Amino acid sequence: MFEVIAERYDRFTLLFSYGMDRYWKRELLEELRAVAAAPPVVLDLACGTGDLALGTRTQFPSARVIGFDVARRMLSRAKHRARATHTGARFAAADMTCLPVRDRTAHAVLAGYAIRNAPNPTFALREIARVLRQGGLLLTLDFYRPRNALWRRLFVGYLRLAGNVTGWLWHRQPVAYGYIAASIEHHVSWQDLSDLLATHGFRVRRVSRKLLGGIAIHVASLDEATVAATAD
Repeated sequence: MFEVIAERYDRFTLLFSYGMDRYWKRELLEELRAVAAAPPVVLDLACGTGDLALGTRTQFPSARVIGFDVARRMLSRAKHRARATHTGARFAAADMTCLPVRDRTAHAVLAGYAIRNAPNPTFALREIARVLRQGGLLLTLDFYRPRNALWRRLFVGYLRLAGNVTGWLWHRQPVAYGYIAASIEHHVSWQDLSDLLATHGFRVRRVSRKLLGGIAIHVASLDEATVAATAD
């Protein structure tokens, strides 16, 4: 599916969010800058066309930034953007639940619209905890399943209708964008993700909620005691 929508993904994201996606990603990068002083190694999971990876590299020119995704056409566009802007971020094909990265390598992990697309959030969080160093940072931006039933029906219903219509008009495949609503229905609330982070040894530093909890940015750090216990 992501191979199909790669060419129009950036345009869709901008239109679908009424331009808000740009501000959400900018806020995530500002959060990174606020809590990290030039992190040497930053991983961007489910990097798509590279927005967060390229933004991180621009913000921290000395950082080694690697974006991972399973969709090769997405990666192709990300690499093209990196070359065109001389940004220096690197990109590679990999599953976020099985990264080709040694233990305790990354100083920060970014996950924009990523964990929701994992087969199980637990698998992704375990892998992120494995690759992060002591005190390493995790910053996520994603859709969530609002706990309020009325808002959930309205929010998911709009995303389903708008996604299906756009998918049909652009690709003759409603699921191309309609999948977002289905993925939210099977995802967790932002509160549940906070609890999952704590379960996997993360300390949630900040949660910035958007659209009444339909979107959220989490900033968390890996607890040093958890890292030590895992190493033992």
